[in-house]
Amino acid sequence: MPYKAISDIGEFGLIERISKLVQPTLAGKPALVKGIGDDCAVYRLSETTMQVATTDLLAEQVHFDLLFSPLRHLGSKCISVNVSDICAMNALPSYAMVSLAVPSSFSVGMIEELYTGMSQAASEYGLAIAGGDTSHSRSGLVVTVSMTGEVSAERITMRSGAQPGDLICVTGTLGGAAAGLKVLMREKHIMLEHISDNEPYSNSIIADLEEYRNAIRHQLLPAARIDIVKFFHERNIVPSAMIDVSDGIGSDLRHICASSGTGAIILESRIPVNPQAREIADELQEDVITWSLAGGEDYELLFTLPPESACSIEDRRDIAVIGEITEKETGILLTDIYGMTINLSDLAGYDHFRR
Repeated sequence: MPYKAISDIGEFGLIERISKLVQPTLAGKPALVKGIGDDCAVYRLSETTMQVATTDLLAEQVHFDLLFSPLRHLGSKCISVNVSDICAMNALPSYAMVSLAVPSSFSVGMIEELYTGMSQAASEYGLAIAGGDTSHSRSGLVVTVSMTGEVSAERITMRSGAQPGDLICVTGTLGGAAAGLKVLMREKHIMLEHISDNEPYSNSIIADLEEYRNAIRHQLLPAARIDIVKFFHERNIVPSAMIDVSDGIGSDLRHICASSGTGAIILESRIPVNPQAREIADELQEDVITWSLAGGEDYELLFTLPPESACSIEDRRDIAVIGEITEKETGILLTDIYGMTINLSDLAGYDHFRR
């Protein structure tokens, strides 16, 4: 067969090709409302209830580094990133299945620590870990979590419902996870340099990271915004479109616009930047807005609302209105603090396969 590198088409190009190949399998499955192309697949359980399903794979040295990721934190994160996908459909989680590929060098205690984190997170989100699979790994720890959730048919929210004039909103603050990762990577390199220089082991090479606690927590222990979904249900708010912020709002907003057939414009001055991320960016002489737009792993919710629904979120200080959905011809734009317009199509989010 002809050779074409995956890096030439990137992660989303690969997903598009896979989607075309599996399309024939969808024939005769009328209860499947949505397959590939959203945060979750959507299946109609009944006239009134939708089931959503998602899966995420986390691989050592790709998604996490055990030199600075405690196993209990990692277990919690594995659950949270899946719950975040469920929340992006305006649904609540029900069940999870966990599969592990484990190196033989791991101890029983290490796996127990991993599952302790998973169990604690599952309890907080109100879901059950119902089973899974285990295997040997020759190249590092791999964790795969599959999860289901449910939502009433009138509340299901996908990426494809945004309309010109809708408000673009985001929860929480952005850039914290990217800032935390920058700090952890810096400290890892410092530690490895000491080791490579054959210096005697000393506590002096172990940094006190307390001042970076907030940002590091965003990286190692993200929390899915199930509180926002419960708020929506209490207020009978149904966003017109929604996605979780896993790759950065620049990239994730493009997914909403591509699915909805629209454009968008957001204002830099309204982007809720994590305060500690701003401090760390100044310290490292990097751009905090780039972290907020393309850093990823914040696991906040990016959603759109008809303007007449704006009053329903006014009392939530952790929701910011950052822009507006426009006609497709407008493109996807950012207006910076100097009034300059930047094309967000030029700002790539995280892509597993791009060089």
